Amino acid sequence: MNVVQPLIDLQEVDGRIRELEREAKDIPRRKALETARLAGVNAALEIAKNHVEALQKRVKEDEDEAERIREKVRTLKMSQPGIKSNKELQQVLIQIESLEHEAEAAENRALALEEDERPTLEGRVKDAQARVDAEQGGVDGLVSELDQRLAEVKAELDSLAAERQAAAAKVEPRMLLYYERIRTKRWPAVVLLSEDGVCDGCHLVQPPSVAQLVKRNQVLVPCTMCGRVLYRDL
Repeated sequence: MNVVQPLIDLQEVDGRIRELEREAKDIPRRKALETARLAGVNAALEIAKNHVEALQKRVKEDEDEAERIREKVRTLKMSQPGIKSNKELQQVLIQIESLEHEAEAAENRALALEEDERPTLEGRVKDAQARVDAEQGGVDGLVSELDQRLAEVKAELDSLAAERQAAAAKVEPRMLLYYERIRTKRWPAVVLLSEDGVCDGCHLVQPPSVAQLVKRNQVLVPCTMCGRVLYRDL
C-alpha cells in the first residue's frame, strides 16, 4: 500500500476546496465589475439628460428675455399718446425699434436651439436610455446567476468540509502535521517523483538515496529542495 495515498486523497479534496474558495472570492469581484459597467452606462444617460436640461434652460432664458423686452416695448407704446414733442416721439420710436430687434434676436436664439440642438440631444438621451435598458437586463441576469452560483459554491464547500475531515482522519498524525505545514507554503504539497528522480514541484533532481526511499514507500519523504512530499506511481 502507498503510505502517501491518504495524503494524496486529502490533497485532492483540498484542491477542490481551493478552487471553490477562489471562485467564491472572485464572484463578488465579477459582480462589482458588472455593477460598475452599468453605472457607467447610467452616467452616460444622466449626462445626456443634463445636456437636454441645460438646453431647455437656455431656451427659457432667451424666451424670458424676449418677453421682458416685449413688455418694455408695450410700456413705451402706451406712453406715446402723452408725448408732446416730435423729437421725444422720434426717440421713443427709435428705442422701440431697437428693443423689437433685441426681442426678435432672443426669440430667434430660442428657436434655433429648439430646432437645431434639441433633436440631437434628445436623440442621445434616447440612445443612452436604450443602452441602459439593454445592459440592465443583462447585468441583472448575470448578477442573479452569480448569486446562484455563489450559493452553490458555499453548499459545495460545506459538503467538502465534512469530506476533508474524513480524509484527514485517515492520515497518520505526523504526516498530517507535516502536510498541513508545507501546504501553506507550497502547492501542491504532495508531488510525483519522476522515473528520472526529478521532483515534480521544484524540478530538482533528487539524490539516489531519496529516490530509493520514495520507491520503498514506507515513510514520508520530502524533496531536498522544496520540502514537498514525494511519491511514485505504483
